[in-house]
Amino acid sequence: MNWLLPEHIADALPAEAAQIERLRRRLLDLFRVHGYELVMPPLLEHLDSLLTGSGQDLKLRTFKLVDQLSGRTLGVRADMTPQVARIDAHLLNRQGVTRLCYCDSVLHTLPASLTATREPIQLGAELYGHAGLAADREVIRLMADALAAAGTPAARIDLGHVGVFRALADAAGLDGELEEVLLQLLQAKDVASLRECCGGLDQPFRSALLGLPDLYGGVETLAAAARVLPELPAISAALDSLRALQAALPDLPLSFDLADLRGYHYHNGVVFAAYHLAFSSAIALGGRYDGVGKAFGRERPATGFSMDLRELARLAERAEQTGAIMAPHAAADGRLSEAIAALRARGEVVVERLPGDTNSDGPACDRQLAERGGQWVIAAINRNG
Repeated sequence: MNWLLPEHIADALPAEAAQIERLRRRLLDLFRVHGYELVMPPLLEHLDSLLTGSGQDLKLRTFKLVDQLSGRTLGVRADMTPQVARIDAHLLNRQGVTRLCYCDSVLHTLPASLTATREPIQLGAELYGHAGLAADREVIRLMADALAAAGTPAARIDLGHVGVFRALADAAGLDGELEEVLLQLLQAKDVASLRECCGGLDQPFRSALLGLPDLYGGVETLAAAARVLPELPAISAALDSLRALQAALPDLPLSFDLADLRGYHYHNGVVFAAYHLAFSSAIALGGRYDGVGKAFGRERPATGFSMDLRELARLAERAEQTGAIMAPHAAADGRLSEAIAALRARGEVVVERLPGDTNSDGPACDRQLAERGGQWVIAAINRNG
């Protein structure tokens, strides 16, 4: 049937659309009062620009098409973060710290999971121009505040650092192919295959790589990591960064996972993921990605996070909606028109009944405009006739 939508693509009907829009306004307002300015990148870009700096992680997730004007290959964005980095580096060109936020649809060639949509509404915030942990702390805090404001507070926020695995890979002399294989096995926590692939590596790097999947949990994880990982400067710096964030965010439900390497080719420092009790996957992801701006001609420190507004809307409790007001058709009645306009200016939903309409569907009306003594007043609807 031609009217059916493609798999993992869905309409948002009135109740869901209202929930999404309510959350969008609330969270963008939250970002605004923290100094994050809204930007709106285009849906399409030249493919090489869209994938620049992403380490090709987005290549398989991006829809491609040919531009009929130029003949060049275009991409439909699968992630807005590289676009926002391009805006900071190439268009704004500011010297100091810049805070940007965004919210719009992205499109994926394949769903992230069996139940995921291929058209998430990506909402996020990015901070450019500051390389210190204060910036990482700010965006982690803002992510937690945004989830709480959406009614989907994080039950757990996992922190990791891609510098740990990168330091081990460099010190062990891994070639690119083996590094990629080990990366995938660590992500899958496939310990049996990991042990087989690490069999030819020298100590202490073999034991360190095999130990990474077990390095997850509370703050004690960092002490365990210091005991079992080799004393490489990059590893010590990474663990120090995670300890500092733990100390700076004592009220957040932080935990640690040193084998969480999502976005390994994109991130270069602290990474984090927030989880909700009612959802098995992360509901927000972020981290530091200092190298992306270099591809656009201006290297800048950068950190940020993003989340799927559709998923948040599904998880959040629906706000109780005030019923609408049913009004007679105003036609040429100036007083009625004025009364309707005044109510709408106050934010009330007023539905005019059109001539001949006896069974209007739409917003549920629990009140009506009725004429009393020459004045239009709000009255209850008598459901019992």
